[in-house]
Amino acid sequence: MVFKKMLSALGVGGPSVDTVLANPNTRPGLALDGQVNLLGGDAAADIEEIAISLVTRVEIGEHAGVMEFHRQSVSGPLQLAAKQALSIPFQLPLPWETPITAVYGQRLHGMAIGLRTELAIARAVDKGDLDEINVHPLPVQERILEAFLQLGFRFKKADLERGLIHGVHQTLPFYQEIEFFAAPQYAQTINELELTFVTNPHGVDVVLECDKRGGFLAPGHDVFGRYQVAHTDAERSDWVQVVDGWLQETIGRFGALRTQAFGPHGYGGGQKFGHPHQRHGSGMGGVVAGAALGAAGGMLAGHMIGNAFEGAEDEVSEAAGDFGGDFGGFEEF
Repeated sequence: MVFKKMLSALGVGGPSVDTVLANPNTRPGLALDGQVNLLGGDAAADIEEIAISLVTRVEIGEHAGVMEFHRQSVSGPLQLAAKQALSIPFQLPLPWETPITAVYGQRLHGMAIGLRTELAIARAVDKGDLDEINVHPLPVQERILEAFLQLGFRFKKADLERGLIHGVHQTLPFYQEIEFFAAPQYAQTINELELTFVTNPHGVDVVLECDKRGGFLAPGHDVFGRYQVAHTDAERSDWVQVVDGWLQETIGRFGALRTQAFGPHGYGGGQKFGHPHQRHGSGMGGVVAGAALGAAGGMLAGHMIGNAFEGAEDEVSEAAGDFGGDFGGFEEF
């Protein structure tokens, strides 16, 4: 018995944990439902806490690491008898700024979010479990992404940058950049486009960063635009026209770079700068909760997404640094 207790203290023959999600598909602002299943080991164990958290890969300059960005306790102290089976249900609301990882069934390369379960055992090593989740865009985000695809932009990669965006209220210490190759009609003006969503219960801040081509004896520059839309604007039918207007306005700011200071984006002294252009609307009014996951937008949108992704991997060698959901090989912040 003493020997078994010693092994349990070293994590040998101790309790095991397995987290089961009712549905791994979700959206920002919604919740993940599931249960934590415990199975006692060879000896009774004093568990100090059971916690679940969201973790993802975040870049700081040239370095990357795994960051926990949302945490919730599932259970306080309890004793688990030898071989005892115990199931604890939970509901984890996702932050509104949770990054998107999938669009119409296509995974965004470079993006993965895991639900990590931690079992803190007194006088023993922590046991854990990690489950990948799929975060789909909100309806208004879908409409904006569809508009970029209809305009001819092609997906390149996505990543998370640690830092803050000037003039935008953020609750998370990072922001997502969804990068596109420029559409043909814009290719003479810009090389690439970076799209950032910063979401709240009422709407979305949309930040555009255009990598503007340079000319003879003229260096290229990045130009920025910031726009606000309400969740209820998802029902608009003229999103292509709206997004094209954003692009024309943002690109037109190139001449203003000589007199207006646009800061760098990133971490440390890094802030991403843009100019606000507000469009007011009412609250979300159930738009988010009423949208079906994965199927919204129909076959046309799915076809466009597929075409936009096709060939991108060949053009961007290891652009995403995809870590396959196991979060291995990266430093944890």
